[in-house]
Amino acid sequence: MKKILKLAICAFVVLVIAQAFRQPSKPVIYLIGDSTVHNNDKVQWGWGSILGSFFDENRISVNNQAMAGRSTRTFIKENRWHTVDSMLKPGDYVLMQFGHNEGSKPDTNKAGYRGVLRGTGNETVELTWKDGVKETVHTYGWYLRKFIRETKAKGATPIVLSMIPRNQFKDGKVLRADSSYGKWAKEVAQQENVAFVNLNSISADKYDKWGADSVKKFFPGDHTHTNKAGATVNAQSVVEGIKANKSITLNKYLKK
Repeated sequence: MKKILKLAICAFVVLVIAQAFRQPSKPVIYLIGDSTVHNNDKVQWGWGSILGSFFDENRISVNNQAMAGRSTRTFIKENRWHTVDSMLKPGDYVLMQFGHNEGSKPDTNKAGYRGVLRGTGNETVELTWKDGVKETVHTYGWYLRKFIRETKAKGATPIVLSMIPRNQFKDGKVLRADSSYGKWAKEVAQQENVAFVNLNSISADKYDKWGADSVKKFFPGDHTHTNKAGATVNAQSVVEGIKANKSITLNKYLKK
């Protein structure tokens, strides 16, 4: 009996010592968004697959949870956000970039499955699916606020990004999202007092400088999805946006 007690005490002491010297788990950068952030295609790349190379991965890791074809609405509806939220801990970061798949009119058909209401207000529309299940569809801004507030509730840091620019030029300049989803993303970030990276503008400035002929080499299949070189440009733009805002504590994890 005494021997068993001694062994139990020894085991307890070892456990206490191990707990005392255990290294805290390093923070994680979670990425949520669409195919422009994470693409499994061998030709088309999302910038999220490149981003980790800019950070000291001995001190922080990148977990790319973005998924092709998703909007803010379907990222929640398919429980993808629930998966990320369940993993969040204090000290983590969530970078969110949506806008490419939100544009269709909200509906229960294939065309409208991903659509959201435009803007940042609290307007809603009620949909009823064939099985009788009802769904309340909100605005783009409402969904972003949900991501932001639930990230904060876990002690993590949300960072809102505007969507990457498409390969669409007019009069020698690339078209921007500063009157729609880019504008609304910025407004929500300001309303919620969180950091905003104008990825759309940062990359668009580069596209304007390089010109349409040079930029088209980044888009092998369509005007939205980049190849690896284009994804690298956008990842660099994300980093530039983070560096430009000294209040973003994520800066301390960037490689020197």
